[in-house]
Amino acid sequence: MKISVSFLKSNYDKLETIKKINNTDCDYIHVDVMDNIFVNNYTEDLIPYLNSCKKPLDVHLMVQDPLEYILAYKNLKPEYLTIHLEIDKDISFLLNKIKSLGIKAGIALNPQTPIDKLKPYLKDIDLVLIMSVQPGLGGQKFMPSCLEKIKSLVELKEKNNYKYLINVDGGINDITVKDVKTAQVDMCVSGSFICQAEDFQKQINLLK
Repeated sequence: MKISVSFLKSNYDKLETIKKINNTDCDYIHVDVMDNIFVNNYTEDLIPYLNSCKKPLDVHLMVQDPLEYILAYKNLKPEYLTIHLEIDKDISFLLNKIKSLGIKAGIALNPQTPIDKLKPYLKDIDLVLIMSVQPGLGGQKFMPSCLEKIKSLVELKEKNNYKYLINVDGGINDITVKDVKTAQVDMCVSGSFICQAEDFQKQINLLK
């Protein structure tokens, strides 16, 4: 299972946090981008901080209008750019735009959104991000209801030979990670569990 580290909720400033993540064996740095419209939170321009990243980037756009952010982040050459299914935009157009830039495209699903709404896009995407908390705020408690969604995605993937990775984001720690591993996720995002600890690598080892 791959580990993607979210750095916004940390005991250290952003540059120091990214430096500490760089020195671990995690697989990705997870970049939470918020616009205070789609979610009730806002992130400043993170691009200047991300130039020091030595890990592949996994960018999660919690924004109502992703296109401007896709164009802004493309120069960092992230491995994944993930948009939310719940936005009132042309999802297929946005996925095609991401892929046209040579970036893998993902879709995120909020806790209240059923898997059925995702089915038309599954054959075309590289990653599904299942939210196990309400998006927009770090440090929330894990919602076990996400586990059934993960299991459904595993079944759909196997049945149809789809290629997407299954990622889960929210409330991941050394206890909840056991449940998502059992549900067969490919990757999980962890933020405060890692970045509010003194030893980042120790926390990553606990997850792995």
